[in-house]
Amino acid sequence: MTAFARVHRVVPLLAGLMGAAGVGLAAAATHTGGQSFLGPASAMCLAHAPAMLALYAGQRYLKTATLAALVLALGTIVFAGDLSLRQFYGHGLFAMAAPSGGMIMIAGWLLAAAGVLFKMPPADRI
Repeated sequence: MTAFARVHRVVPLLAGLMGAAGVGLAAAATHTGGQSFLGPASAMCLAHAPAMLALYAGQRYLKTATLAALVLALGTIVFAGDLSLRQFYGHGLFAMAAPSGGMIMIAGWLLAAAGVLFKMPPADRI
């Protein structure tokens, strides 16, 4: 198995963990009154987990799918991690972490969009 194939297989694992974290953060937001921080953290996890699964499933058709999914995961982890730390510990990951995570997520979506610019081998086209 190539290194790329091993990395590609991490995407659904991260998506599942992110989805579970999103549900947990939603519950924590409801029960702790942490809507201002945990609500957005939950929303980003729950929005990006299925997007990552879709990118994983569409990897044959979109050349940038795996990279886009991993970048989305990184951005979401930084964003949600920062907001969660702020809620529970009163400080974030680092200065400007949430906006940085947001910019990384935007980059992930742009990578997904850029995938249409690259031709796939004929056997892998729809």
